[in-house]
Amino acid sequence: MDIDENAPITASGSVEVAASPLEVWAILSDVGRWPTWNPDVRAARLEGPLEAGTTFSWRAGPGKITSVLRSVVAGRELGWTGATMGVRAVHVWRIEPTPWGARVATEESWSGWPTRLMRKRMERTLHEAVVTGLHNLKTEAELRSRMALRLAA
Repeated sequence: MDIDENAPITASGSVEVAASPLEVWAILSDVGRWPTWNPDVRAARLEGPLEAGTTFSWRAGPGKITSVLRSVVAGRELGWTGATMGVRAVHVWRIEPTPWGARVATEESWSGWPTRLMRKRMERTLHEAVVTGLHNLKTEAELRSRMALRLAA
């Protein structure tokens, strides 16, 4: 799945995570628990199975967002589209195995009339969300990985 490269606002980033791709996937794919590791998400609820076409509702930023899963490739990719207050978003997370754990990449695009009116502010908001989302995911995955190792010892 690809974001809208022609959208007025795009952001992307990646991070190396000292946790397995499956551990990272377990966190990303548990939509209802997003608020436990990402303080930018105040609530999230998946409306059915984790598969393409399923909707989910969540709160982040100033409003409620209704999104539709578009790409669900277990352990590798989670992508969706969504809309709120005139902004259409496309968001994709990708997970790749590495010798030391996983590389997680994310990218997002925003389009719609608000993106043209408040471009600079919205660019900054999206960039910060990508950076903090990656940081929070890394922190949670590495914490869970360390806890699993301790329990196994």
